[in-house]
Amino acid sequence: MNDDFATAMRRALGKTRANDPLRATAIIQEALSRQTGHAPGAPDPVDPVAMRSGNPFASLLRDGCKPCAGGGLMQGLQLPTRPADKGIDVPEGARYEQRHHAGPAGSRNYTLYTPTARPEGFAGIVLMLHGCTQSPDDFARGTRMNQVAEKAGYIVAYPEQARAHNMQSCWNWFRPEDQARGDGEPAILAGIVHDLVAEFHLPQGRAFVAGLSAGGAMAAIMAQTYPDLFAAAGIHSGLPAGSASDVISAFAAMQGTSAAPAPHGTLPMIVFHGMSDATVAPINSERLIGGSGIETQHNGNGRAWSHFIANDGSELWRVAQAGHAWFGGDPAGSYTDPLGPDASAEMIRFFRKIAEV
Repeated sequence: MNDDFATAMRRALGKTRANDPLRATAIIQEALSRQTGHAPGAPDPVDPVAMRSGNPFASLLRDGCKPCAGGGLMQGLQLPTRPADKGIDVPEGARYEQRHHAGPAGSRNYTLYTPTARPEGFAGIVLMLHGCTQSPDDFARGTRMNQVAEKAGYIVAYPEQARAHNMQSCWNWFRPEDQARGDGEPAILAGIVHDLVAEFHLPQGRAFVAGLSAGGAMAAIMAQTYPDLFAAAGIHSGLPAGSASDVISAFAAMQGTSAAPAPHGTLPMIVFHGMSDATVAPINSERLIGGSGIETQHNGNGRAWSHFIANDGSELWRVAQAGHAWFGGDPAGSYTDPLGPDASAEMIRFFRKIAEV
């Protein structure tokens, strides 16, 4: 992060603590305008899909600003309107049910999709971590992960981040207490998976984690902190583990101006990122997957993209002219782009490949 931007973020944080959210908003907008070259208050030139979706990180500052809970801090930055809830279609013989997990580190509700039974048993489990402002139903609908998992025989768990834990339902990927094994949100999420692996008698190496945006950042943390539990991770429009340690460094990481850590390489990953993402800078995808490998170019479903396969088997999909949204998603859910590669199908393909190794 450059000195001017860091200074501006410190000034904004000071104003929020002094109960002056309007001035904090002005400082942030002015700082971002200097970073992007656009006038304060003017919309960024992002992909139309991302513009419709809004900015799922826009209000993460509220987590550290109790006086701003009424919405003053980020007033003027558009937040998405969550699509009206409607039923989730469930095939006969499958189940989609709400559950609750409680453990030493805390508790969370989650929704579980169990596909129709099959003689060979279930292929594995995917922990799906939604983005800010999303719900499990919204995320399941938008990603179409239930439909893909049904075909492949995967159980899918959708933990819910309640507003009691973050004002915008974001996973707290930027807090040190939520980045360590055995504590905070990683321990809670790992506890959910441990319970389900035991309940469904899944063999070792059949648990996977995936997420979008803040959920993608938390998925990267889960991959780093619990490599003995998860066999691989899928990260869509996210950031590497350890990218931030507070709100100020979180903004820098999202802008791509922080000195993010080099890839840890503890687990194979499949990563998707839009090259016109104005919410989380595309450079974060390259920080997740580095090294040498083979890159090919592709076109299809209204988008062009590059597909990089690293020497360790990890994959990086960089989609041109695409914003901050789940590729191949259902427009009935938030933060979805129906164009481009089918991220859900490709993640399940990748997970199956890792399980067979």
